[in-house]
Amino acid sequence: MAKIQYWPDEYIKKRMTAKQAMSAIQSGQRIFIGSSCGEPQHLAETLIESAETFSDLEIVRLMSTEKSPVTMLANEQRIEQFSIRNIYQGSAGARHLAPNKPFITPMNISAVPDLFIRRHLPLNAAMIQASPPDDFGWMSMGISVDVGMAAARSADLVIVQVNVNMPRVLGHSFIHVNDVDIIVEMDEPLLTIGQLPEFDSAHKIARHAATLIEDGSTFQLGLGATPKAILLALADKNDLGVHTQYVIDGIMDLVSMGSITNRYKGCNDGKTVASSAVGSENLYEFVHDNPSIEFYPSDYVNNPAVIAQNSKMVAINMVMEMDITGQAGVDALPHHYFAGVSSMMDFIRGASIAPGGKSILLIPSTSIDGTDSRIVSDLSSGVVVPRNDVSYVISEYGAVNLFGKNLQERATAMISLAHPDFREELFERGKEKGFIPRGKKLRHAIRSVYPAGLEEKRKIGGKDITFRPAKAVDIRRIQEHFYNLDKEDVISRFFYERTRFLHSDMENILESDYVGSLTLLAVTGEFGFGSVAGIGAYYLETNINMAEVAFSVSRQWQGKGVASVLMHKLSEAARDKKIDGLIAYIEPANQSMIRLFHKLPYKIRTKRENGTIILSCRFDEAPDSNPQPS
Repeated sequence: MAKIQYWPDEYIKKRMTAKQAMSAIQSGQRIFIGSSCGEPQHLAETLIESAETFSDLEIVRLMSTEKSPVTMLANEQRIEQFSIRNIYQGSAGARHLAPNKPFITPMNISAVPDLFIRRHLPLNAAMIQASPPDDFGWMSMGISVDVGMAAARSADLVIVQVNVNMPRVLGHSFIHVNDVDIIVEMDEPLLTIGQLPEFDSAHKIARHAATLIEDGSTFQLGLGATPKAILLALADKNDLGVHTQYVIDGIMDLVSMGSITNRYKGCNDGKTVASSAVGSENLYEFVHDNPSIEFYPSDYVNNPAVIAQNSKMVAINMVMEMDITGQAGVDALPHHYFAGVSSMMDFIRGASIAPGGKSILLIPSTSIDGTDSRIVSDLSSGVVVPRNDVSYVISEYGAVNLFGKNLQERATAMISLAHPDFREELFERGKEKGFIPRGKKLRHAIRSVYPAGLEEKRKIGGKDITFRPAKAVDIRRIQEHFYNLDKEDVISRFFYERTRFLHSDMENILESDYVGSLTLLAVTGEFGFGSVAGIGAYYLETNINMAEVAFSVSRQWQGKGVASVLMHKLSEAARDKKIDGLIAYIEPANQSMIRLFHKLPYKIRTKRENGTIILSCRFDEAPDSNPQPS
């Protein structure tokens, strides 16, 4: 049995300069260097300065920032002395991907610790950074635990840069003085990342995403500009939890606002769980000795089985490109700098099997300059997220749920998320590839920009109902709505006893440009799978600039106010589009529609024509005193 060493003596014995430490490195070895903002800069710089004394060193890293010494080395392409194995290509920036591409190792981060521990990728040395030891000899790896812990435990030689600026982060972040070989004391500022640029599309995407995240959800967030916008959009949420790879400044802000409490996670309750921190000096002060934050290695944080234990787990990740069947490619976008496979699939699969969980992919519809569509018919990069793992997808033009959808439904949904300038081309490519029937026409609902501002969620009869504009993907559920109507309600809606509601007929009903024609739905149930409780629509009669309205409400929802909400939302939308008023053609027996029309805050005119009651109102005419018809 090995004799227990008195750690202060060991600390003094192992202490040396960085230059002396480099003498323990030999040519041809494989060296792990601590990742992201926890990179031991002094050790890395000394290694690079000693380059002439080495040949064929392989540096293994997870993620590195643009300012890190290892990134600068990679950019100099000093191939004779060093090669760099990038397990995750980080903010080295899109412009640096090309020269480094041969050395990127695509794999899920949850599997990286095992790669080291089982010696599939043997490490001759690990250079990490840690806080000064506490009274018991434990040093915290601080803001960079992820795969560094496994590297330190499996490497033949462990060199630690002790930096007083490294936060002491709780959890499984500690390594003991007795378990390292060399200690180099060097205090220096930790690497930080600045504020990412703001984009209008990011905030539009964030608003769509926020509607899918419920109070009490636990979330994971990838890095980038849009996720930052999402954090801002979550400020009004309550009792959120965090289980994520990276803690960033926005998470700190949500904690200070009280939005994050980690109260209902179901796993590590009360704790923000992560494996790294990437951000500002204020963030690093925030995580220091904070009892509400625990960092664990990536084989725990990124383990899908652990992720799935969190209640209402939501994985939110940015992708670069998607095809119209839902496959996603992931590389660096010029405006957010982060790329690689990383934790994405770990969190997508973990969230998908969590109770009440969901996975959300975010995609800007175009490149920064607007010249290229990010939604394409064929991916230019490799598939990172297979179509069978994709559920919720959000662009600035809306949100869709692809889970359980066939290829035609997927293509229609994805085209609706593309920039309008590219939809017709994508539609034609979809027909060429057989995803869309050749005789199908491009409808206004696909060409037009979805008016997300009309979306509203209300509680009616104890259930949540979402009132929103109809989308091209709604045809099947609209068919089901009409097939389930009572005969009398069908006659009230169509003026005759109709028994067939063909797909092509529903397309005509749904033909909406959201301006001159608009169809609103009242939908219950989970996003993407709900049933239609009611439909309200208006169609502009251009000769009189009045919008004809028509409604149908499922029997179980009649008399509960669904039609009233639809009517008022239609009238507001028509008024906003400079339409003069509303008009309705009603059978005399349809007293509910008559009463509904009279609830509008305008002067109502009534006349009979050929057995039909015609109701109308103008938005510029206030009511006299409209008596409610009997």
